[in-house]
Amino acid sequence: MKFNPYRLFVRRGRPSENAKHAKRDWKRRAPQVSLSGVVLCLSLLFLFIPLFVITFYSFNSAKDTTFQQFSFVWYEKLLFASDDLWSALFNSLFVALTSSLVATLLGTLASIGISWYKFFGRQYIQSVAFLPMVLPEVIMGVSLLIFFSGIKLSLGLFTIFIAHATFCLPFVYLMVSARLDEFDYSIIEASHDLGANEWQTLFKVIIPAIMPGIAGGFAMSVTMSLEDYVITSLVSGPGSTTLPLYVYSMIRFGVSPVINALSFVLILAICALVFVLRKGLKSFASAR
Repeated sequence: MKFNPYRLFVRRGRPSENAKHAKRDWKRRAPQVSLSGVVLCLSLLFLFIPLFVITFYSFNSAKDTTFQQFSFVWYEKLLFASDDLWSALFNSLFVALTSSLVATLLGTLASIGISWYKFFGRQYIQSVAFLPMVLPEVIMGVSLLIFFSGIKLSLGLFTIFIAHATFCLPFVYLMVSARLDEFDYSIIEASHDLGANEWQTLFKVIIPAIMPGIAGGFAMSVTMSLEDYVITSLVSGPGSTTLPLYVYSMIRFGVSPVINALSFVLILAICALVFVLRKGLKSFASAR
């Protein structure tokens, strides 16, 4: 029989005030099934079941959805017979990392400048900065294609890099601005009182304080760049096939289970990266 503190306060007849409080606290601590908890569990299942399905069929020896026997045949083909796939993956990683670095640098500086300095057109820039987030990807891709054609720029990895940096920049700006809204401005005054100039304050005080927002913006930019298809398909050229373009081109002939194996490898790599970033940010916060 479970221990119930309510029994300790019950006397003969009507329960005392202490007994009522003990019963209320006991009910509050007891596990209860709520609608929000059910919705949360169903949402997590909806998000993660496809990942488990992909992982399961990556070890299937058959090419269809009928599981025959456990095998590493698709991982072997991924490593030794998928040169085009690896080339597309490296193109995606190169574009994602470089465009995210540029977007993170420009978005961080833009959020600091717009949040702390007053200048002509500040409100206009704040409003326009969110347009790439709400515009349909087709409109943004077509506008970038017209721009590149107007300046006679050949389509390729460089145009994909510019396009990805463009639509990732507002997300970095938003995340860093949210971090700056909670910033304690007194530490800037303290740094000036201690003799630090503007550059020393920026690199030794401001950037370390908003580093979680910067890291979050960079991680989001990498993720969005890796999965983008619509804009990439409009601004890509010969020899600039990324992973989403390569996978979509395979649909016409049937998607190979090698994609399942690559997906599982990417899932492991992303989980490891998130774990390292989480530990690194915790160490960074404790060191400060």
